[in-house]
Amino acid sequence: MKKILIADKLAQAGIDYLHGQSSIDVDVKTGLDEQALCQIIGDYDVLLLRSDTQVTPAVLHAAKNLKLIGRAGIGVDNVDIPLATELGIIIMNTPDANATTTAELAIAHLMSLSRHLPVADRSVRAGKWERSKLMGSEVANKTLAILGFGTIGRIVSQRGFGLKMQVIAYDPFVAPEIFAELGVEPVSLDELLSRADYLTLHCPLIEKTRNIIGAKQLAMMKQDAMLINCARGGLIDETALYQALKNGSLAGAALDVYDIEPPVGSPLLELDNIVFTPHLGASTTEAQVAVSVEIARQAVTFLKTGEAINALNLPRISAKELKKSHEYMQLASILGKVLAGLATQPLERIEVALFGRAAEVAVRPVSVSALVGLLSERFSTPVNRVNAENIAKRQGIVLTESVTHESHDYISLIKLTGHYGNQTIMLSGALLGGRQPRLVCINQFDIEVVPEGTLLVTRHDDKPGVISAISTVLGNADINITRMQVSTADEQQQAMAVISVSAPLSDGLVQQLCNIAAVHQALQINL
Repeated sequence: MKKILIADKLAQAGIDYLHGQSSIDVDVKTGLDEQALCQIIGDYDVLLLRSDTQVTPAVLHAAKNLKLIGRAGIGVDNVDIPLATELGIIIMNTPDANATTTAELAIAHLMSLSRHLPVADRSVRAGKWERSKLMGSEVANKTLAILGFGTIGRIVSQRGFGLKMQVIAYDPFVAPEIFAELGVEPVSLDELLSRADYLTLHCPLIEKTRNIIGAKQLAMMKQDAMLINCARGGLIDETALYQALKNGSLAGAALDVYDIEPPVGSPLLELDNIVFTPHLGASTTEAQVAVSVEIARQAVTFLKTGEAINALNLPRISAKELKKSHEYMQLASILGKVLAGLATQPLERIEVALFGRAAEVAVRPVSVSALVGLLSERFSTPVNRVNAENIAKRQGIVLTESVTHESHDYISLIKLTGHYGNQTIMLSGALLGGRQPRLVCINQFDIEVVPEGTLLVTRHDDKPGVISAISTVLGNADINITRMQVSTADEQQQAMAVISVSAPLSDGLVQQLCNIAAVHQALQINL
């Protein structure tokens, strides 16, 4: 049974969906502090949460079996993503499930600012009737400027067109065809700021976007412009915003998110030309149900198929592609383990090349699987497709990839080459019948090996009596030979043997094999 812990309040529809799945055990335990969460998290495969639960280093180190953290919503500021990635834990969110709700809030703030609705409400409640003082402006024909043109930004753009606004947007990561398809004019950041009547933010908070709207950017905006942030706190320099609103260089602003939430003591609270909401971007009944059901479905999909939908620290690969790539990924992992066993020094670079039918699958999952096999026996931390690339980079291993649809002797072939110093180890693997993995070449030695169990690999002089001597040492140690393949290389007087044995050899027994006069090298590989 796979175990899922729900640590924050989710809509009942999402919980019911999980309870309806076979082979999944679900616990709902909300309001846990760090210590309480650390005490129980080790029992779970999946942690589902919103924004309240803090996934700290202590929690992650206690999560010995955790494979997935799922956020019902977008922001994952409460999760230590770098450490989770280092520990091989997938982080996923539901970026589109509450997109409409957040976009509608931005439009609501736009309308509120244009007609001074909060001030008007307070005025009437105070017994006043200040119609002339609360003169507003129409939004039709005004310029709606969108910073960040992902799912939410695109929905906002269409709502803007519905209000007869002119819509421009800035997002350096969106292709021109997307802007053209939606009828939105792409502009530079400077032009976005200078032309905006209403500027609304819909980009993620990363290092490059922190304080993306500061004093310099605010000074570029029109004096009667309005600023709206329903995205992430930290996108706006709140000190600079306070100065701009106070001195009248910016007409108004509306904030749903803040640097510190709640913004207790913020000088912005003193101003009348700013509107506040308490992080309501996803706070609709429909959105709560949508994000809860979506994260539940994503978690179940991951547990059943391995597909990590909306993963933040793992390249997206569909369940169909995973299934198609599965045997090649297994073969690559085996080749990685063999390479690790043959390399006598730390590797500096590895090359993964796919040939024939193997070239029809995505190369990156195959390459990462090779890294997993290479590194899995060298670290106490589990190595998987989440953290393998980061660990390899930290070890100074450079990964290169190539794909060739031409076949080399086999219909499908994977070549894995490792480099260290002036040494090179080249391995080739194939799938017989499309499913059965075989090691078919080690350096210049063509040798077909079933890669399983314990393998003994020897380099020795190509002359009579060597194999007999090796067999004698193994027999005297009560080690049975289950398979043996021997290969010679052209123009060389050396041979290679790959021997499948019934049990692992002790270091002393391996040394006995090395002491045989004609044996130049003996290495043991455990698969």
